Amino acid sequence: MTKRALITGITGQDGSYLAEFLLEKGYEVHGIVRRSSSFNTARLDHVYRDPHDPTANLFLHYGDLTDGQNITNLVLDLQPDEIYNLGAQSHVRVSFDSPVYTLQVVGGGALNVLEAARQLNKSKEVRVYQASSSEMYGDVLETPQTENTPFRPQSPYACAKVYAFYQTVNYRQAYDLFAVNGILYNHESPRRGETFVTRKITRAATRIKIGLQEKVYLGNLEARRDWGYARDYVEGMWMMLQHHEPDDFVLATGETYRIRDFLDYSFGYLDLDWEKHVEIDPRYFRPTEVDLLLGDASKARSVLGWSPRVTCRELAQLMVDHDLELAKQEAATESQC
Repeated sequence: MTKRALITGITGQDGSYLAEFLLEKGYEVHGIVRRSSSFNTARLDHVYRDPHDPTANLFLHYGDLTDGQNITNLVLDLQPDEIYNLGAQSHVRVSFDSPVYTLQVVGGGALNVLEAARQLNKSKEVRVYQASSSEMYGDVLETPQTENTPFRPQSPYACAKVYAFYQTVNYRQAYDLFAVNGILYNHESPRRGETFVTRKITRAATRIKIGLQEKVYLGNLEARRDWGYARDYVEGMWMMLQHHEPDDFVLATGETYRIRDFLDYSFGYLDLDWEKHVEIDPRYFRPTEVDLLLGDASKARSVLGWSPRVTCRELAQLMVDHDLELAKQEAATESQC
C-alpha cells in the first residue's frame, strides 16, 4: 500500500530534498505552499508533474500554517500517514525584526499541525515530525549538546522553536500521538537561501571569481557551527518516523567550524584570498549572539543507524561548484545585454 506524506515548507531547502527522498521511496507526497503573486516552487520543478498525469505522485495545496482551520481541513481531507512540519520563518536574524510573526508561524503553526494530527489520529494513526533546531540550546550550558541538554534560547526564533518542541512532547504524552522532534544542527546545500551565511559566502566567492562583484559583507566571523549536508538530514527525519516508538533525536556531525573556516574552504577552493574581499558590517550581528553549537548525535547513530556522510569542506566545495555555474550563467546573460 502506498504511503502518503504531507510536508509543510515543501518549497524550502529541506522540503524539496525530503520530497525527492520520499518520492524515491514510493510515497505519494503532498505539500503545502503559501499563495503569492509569484511562483516559489523552483526547488521542486524537476520533480513536479501535471497533477492530472496518472503517474504524478507530488501534489501541492495552498495553505498557511497560521490558519489552523485550513491546516485541519487539509489533514482530514488528505489523511496522510506521515506529516513533516518543516514550514517556518527560519531566519534567526530576521526573527529579531519580526518576533510576533515568527512566533505565530513557528510556534502557533506547529500547534496547528499537532492539533490537526490529533483530530485525524482519532480515526487513523498518523505520525508527525516536528523540525526543532539547535538554536534552542542558545547560550549553551554544555558542549557538545545532547537531547538532555537544557535549552537557553537567544532569539525570538529559538524561543518559538522551544515552544513548538514542548507542544510536540505534550501531544505525544497527553494524546498518545506519534510525534517526534528532530533537533537538527545547521545543514546546508546548494538549495540554501541566499540570505543564509553559508550560501551568501559561496554565491559571493563564485561571483568574485567571475568578476561580477568585489566584496561581501558579513557579521561575526568567530561564531562556530556544526554544519552538515541537508540531503543527509532529511533521511534522518524519515528514519525517526519509521522507528517503533516516538522519541526526540539530535542530528549533527559532531564537528564545529568557524564562519572564517567556511570562508577558507569556499574561497580557497577557487584560489582566492577571502580576506581581500570580506568586509565586516555591524548590521549582520545579532542582538544576542550564539557563539558555539556542537551536537552529539550518538543516540540517532545507535538507535536509528543514522550518520552524516558529507564533511564541512566537502559541503563547501559542493556548494561552490553549483554556484560557480550560476555565476557563469549570470555573466553570460550580462554579456548579451
